[in-house]
Amino acid sequence: MSRSCELTGKAVQSGNNVSHANNKTRRRFLPNLCSVTLISEALGQSYRLRVSAAALRTVEHRGGLDAFLAKAKDGELSMRARLLKRQIAKKVGEQAAA
Repeated sequence: MSRSCELTGKAVQSGNNVSHANNKTRRRFLPNLCSVTLISEALGQSYRLRVSAAALRTVEHRGGLDAFLAKAKDGELSMRARLLKRQIAKKVGEQAAA
């Protein structure tokens, strides 16, 4: 399992540890990933995702998983999240037509 957020695409970054003597050694900056269960109101199901803490705050701010995925770009979503986005859009389209 890769260390990247399934919703925002935030992943591992690399940089340097810089000592007081200005010695530089390579290091990795890991994203703050949390395994959470998010509920889709449109589909009426809950989904287990591995998301960053920042993404979780954004999901709450936008009003839930459905609203977040509707506004998100496909390029930054994982394959699983893209599939979920398509399912939600299809279901919302069916409800609007009925």
